[in-house]
Amino acid sequence: MESVRKIIHIDMDAFYAAIEQRDKPELRGRPVVVGGTSKRGVVATASYEARVFGIHSAMPSSQAYRLCPHAIFLPPRFAIYRSVSQQIMSVIKEYSELVEPLSLDEAYVDASENLKGIRYATRVAQDIRRRIQEETGLTASAGVAPNKFLAKVASDMNKPDGLSVIIPEMVDTVLHHLPIRKIPGIGAVTEKRLHKLGIRTVGDLRALSERQLTGTFGKMGFWFYRIARGEDKRAVVPQRARKSMSVERTFHDDLINREELNAKLSLLAEELDIRLCKRSLRGKTFTLKITYNNFEKVTRSVTSIEVIEGAPVFIEKALGLLAKTEAGTRPIRLLGLGISSFAGEEEDCSPPPLETQLPLTWESQQLEPAP
Repeated sequence: MESVRKIIHIDMDAFYAAIEQRDKPELRGRPVVVGGTSKRGVVATASYEARVFGIHSAMPSSQAYRLCPHAIFLPPRFAIYRSVSQQIMSVIKEYSELVEPLSLDEAYVDASENLKGIRYATRVAQDIRRRIQEETGLTASAGVAPNKFLAKVASDMNKPDGLSVIIPEMVDTVLHHLPIRKIPGIGAVTEKRLHKLGIRTVGDLRALSERQLTGTFGKMGFWFYRIARGEDKRAVVPQRARKSMSVERTFHDDLINREELNAKLSLLAEELDIRLCKRSLRGKTFTLKITYNNFEKVTRSVTSIEVIEGAPVFIEKALGLLAKTEAGTRPIRLLGLGISSFAGEEEDCSPPPLETQLPLTWESQQLEPAP
């Protein structure tokens, strides 16, 4: 009989905003937005006080300001965030050799055979959360479950500063009413397609056969079929090598106007900058991705001897590559920007000066299956 794994997902609570509130006591209890300090900026993180107003990460700052004009908008301090992240990861690695950081503020931990010899993974999670708060003054939420997917679902069940456990006997009950957007690989476009099929929860998704899912979503259908049943065989992989980082957006209405295209690229450039800094990544190859309204896909890339970094540089490169496409003469339904050919992961990745910041970015984890 296959033994049940014990996976923990550690997720810091509003990490960037929490650090700002920790370091500046006058901000505690107030709506704080990190990032999005320019008119075309993008929100990196919002405090829970700001989230009450509907503000969330990757939201255009202009929208965030409309939702909460009295929010405090602060530029990111990535050097500080990385330093605190190193403290957190050092604590986690005292409990297991199998730690997979996903970003500065979250990680998977395989506690099946932990280094402390603690019998229960729940106790391991409790210890990690306690140690993090003692050493950093910050709170973390945690989820404990038999696999990665369920552990992530669990960590989101009792935020902030919570701990939830999903044992095998609970899987069907927990997943039945879970919104399908919580499934990895399901973004806004796929969510809308599933809604048209009457599928809004994981319980609804389970009613579809494997053949129906693969017929509609191709290879991703196999993943949806398994994950809807709480099956996830992905292992916790330390020091996973990432080969690229990208962000993309599929638009409800096709883009034709060049001014509108430039505005969307600005948002993507800043988001990409934020995500790269969050993972301390810098690369030398920049890629523009376009899907026209007839679903024809094109990519254009440029490689530099030096690293290509910062939203203003991304915009410059994107506009240069955009000129080598039919953008502006053909309707566009999707735009994406990406960086690859990474340099050392520990190099400095501070954001450009505030007055030069432009907005936003496509990440492989968020890619949606082709229609």
